[in-house]
This record gives sequence, structure tokens and C-alpha cells, in this order.
Amino acid sequence: MTRTHTFLCVSCPVGCSLTVEEEEGVLVAVSGESCPRGRRYAETELKDPRRTFAGTVAVSGGALPVCPVRSRGGIPKGLLADVARAVSQVVVEAPIVIGQVVIADVCGSGIDITASRSLGGRP
Repeated sequence: MTRTHTFLCVSCPVGCSLTVEEEEGVLVAVSGESCPRGRRYAETELKDPRRTFAGTVAVSGGALPVCPVRSRGGIPKGLLADVARAVSQVVVEAPIVIGQVVIADVCGSGIDITASRSLGGRP
């Protein structure tokens, strides 16, 4: 049985509206893409959708109470709620350096959560 999906491609700034047909998890056709990245994006969305995670962690002894963090790569979409819970439990000691790993291999995803900015201690 053929199923039809629609996706907004985020691989480039154009943001094409893709129409994707699949049969039992196999990509059959893609339409609406204006560049080759659209087809690759559609394949990924069908087989292994991933998202970049962004949030904040609590900071102890910092100039600010929280520090922004993000994932170093795409997190499997099904793990995002677990990742959000894991991040919400973390308290990082200041000072923090941009790029510092806050959680390594978050939720067994193989992806690290890192600080998105440097943050000094209280003056």
C-alpha cells in the first residue's frame, strides 16, 4: 500500500514543500524539491528522523542562573522527550566554556550536549 507524506524540507534556505510517497518504508517518489538535498532529506525523514536539541541547563555559582545548550548533531526524534528530561536534571558548575560537553552520549544517542556560550562565575 502506498502512503503519501508531506514534509517541509529544512536542508537549505528555500524550504520546499515535499510530497513523498512510500511503500512499506521504502521511498517510491519525491516531488516538490528544488535541489538534490530534498530527496536526501525525505529519505532521512522516512527512515531515521532527527532533530537538533536546544535548551538550557541550571548553573551553580554562575553570573547567570542558566546556560544555553544544544546537541552536537541530530538526536533521534523519538528520544527528544528523554533528552529534555535528562537536560532538566543537570546542574553545571561555573565557569563554563562554549563547546564544553555538558552531557556526553545523551540517552545513549551517541550525541553530546554542549554549552552554547561561555559563562563566568559570580563577580
